[in-house]
Amino acid sequence: MWYYILAVVVVALDQWTKWLVVENMEIGQSIPLIENVLHLTSHRNAGAAFGILQGQLWIFFIVTVAAVGYVTYLIQRKLDGSKWFGIGLALILGGAVGNFIDRVLEGAVVDFVDVYIFAYNYPIFNVADMALVTGVIMVLIHMFQEEKREKQQAA
Repeated sequence: MWYYILAVVVVALDQWTKWLVVENMEIGQSIPLIENVLHLTSHRNAGAAFGILQGQLWIFFIVTVAAVGYVTYLIQRKLDGSKWFGIGLALILGGAVGNFIDRVLEGAVVDFVDVYIFAYNYPIFNVADMALVTGVIMVLIHMFQEEKREKQQAA
């Protein structure tokens, strides 16, 4: 049950930070927090990661509904006692729902974390994106650990 609470916390934090950006910044406005490293930049993304599939909302609706359903199924039936796996799934669930809300209400996702890595300006992202990426990494690590454990038991 607490995995769902974590997902709700992610959605709440995501939506609150996006609301702050929408209410206090113009689209395209950028506020340097650490010059040439980290900026708050108000941006809207009608596509997926890195701006691909711009304007194809129906794809995102279908994929998100399927992903949320599958992640919910995994939380309910396949956790196998692993908190690491459960937290990863909760982060994925919260991130997916956070960006889904934007797509349904606004037709685009509100992005605002703008990172510069040396001369490279990384694509702008948000709290939901951070949760999704962290969750996927946690789930992958869990899967690799499980595979390794299964191979050791088989040997």
